Amino acid sequence: MKNKKFLFPLITFIISFGCALFISLKVFPNNPFTGNKQEKIITSKYKDGDVIFQTSESKQCEAVRIATNSKFSHCGIIYDINGKWFVFEAVQPVKLTPLEDWIKHGKDSKYVVKRLKNDSVLKPEVLQKMKDYSQQFDGKEYDAYFEWTDNRIYCSELVWKIYKNAAGIELSKLRELKEFNLTDPRVQKILKERYGNDIPLEEKVVAPSDLSDSNLLKTVIDTY
Repeated sequence: MKNKKFLFPLITFIISFGCALFISLKVFPNNPFTGNKQEKIITSKYKDGDVIFQTSESKQCEAVRIATNSKFSHCGIIYDINGKWFVFEAVQPVKLTPLEDWIKHGKDSKYVVKRLKNDSVLKPEVLQKMKDYSQQFDGKEYDAYFEWTDNRIYCSELVWKIYKNAAGIELSKLRELKEFNLTDPRVQKILKERYGNDIPLEEKVVAPSDLSDSNLLKTVIDTY
């Protein structure tokens, strides 16, 4: 009889607790028990090794956009580091930047993410090789002269070299500086400031636009 006496209150408590839990999950969807569902949806859009592009607003970036006839003036590689998203980018200095911060640095926080059409080649061991290779550039100075050396490095050069030298994938052909639109006065001004009268027109270069136009990549996110 004693067991039956305590059984009814126990059943009542379990039912009441279950109802309360159900209501709390409906009212508070970000409850720690369920996690932040919205965040999971957002982060699932990205993959290790994605290439991300944005529009920057400095005078140099304006010149890059004009010279390349593109809205993009900056890019980087998205890396998953211990479960958090970062962009490995060539600024001053080359560094890992939290993805959310990187997005905010672009004009109107707009960006485009591109991914290899055949991203199955980016197996875990390949991605690790890319990250290991990337470490040699971490902390290096930004290359405002766009030289094709590893002494200093600029954004699209960084992405191109990581894919080429660590994954064996050439995202685009290299071009010479003279192949870009250098006639605009705003471009001429930057060139004059950088090189004086000795512009290295035959220097091998790769622009963010070259990467964004790569036929090996597909667009997976576009917030423009």
